[in-house]
Amino acid sequence: MVVFGLWVINKAGGLVYQRNFTDGLAQLTSNEYLVLAGTLHGIHAITSRLSPTGPSSGAQVIEGESFKLTILLTVTGTKFVLSTPLAEAAAESILQRVYEIYSDTVMKNPFHTPEMPIRSDGFDSRIVALLGSG
Repeated sequence: MVVFGLWVINKAGGLVYQRNFTDGLAQLTSNEYLVLAGTLHGIHAITSRLSPTGPSSGAQVIEGESFKLTILLTVTGTKFVLSTPLAEAAAESILQRVYEIYSDTVMKNPFHTPEMPIRSDGFDSRIVALLGSG
């Protein structure tokens, strides 16, 4: 299992968590990650309205030449985005596991404010255990 990166985007399009898991990726500034997350949020909103067959939850996979972004949209509007190689077949199940970790460590934390950046050592350590060190 190879994972390039993980993003968590709140329902307003703000980046609340970002971590890279592979060396050699382009080094972006915090502001550039925020812009990318907001852009992805907008693309996801547009694709949810473009379905010719009725209501849609929006894009679930966006592919590039050498990577893909797999998106898990939760019922609360939070998006979990996993960047992987094109051949990674387990991205959806990995995202489901990330969501379970988020629910157990972040949402059950009485000191976490929803929609705000995730600052949880428990979340970080369990994500690193699942996806590797970054």
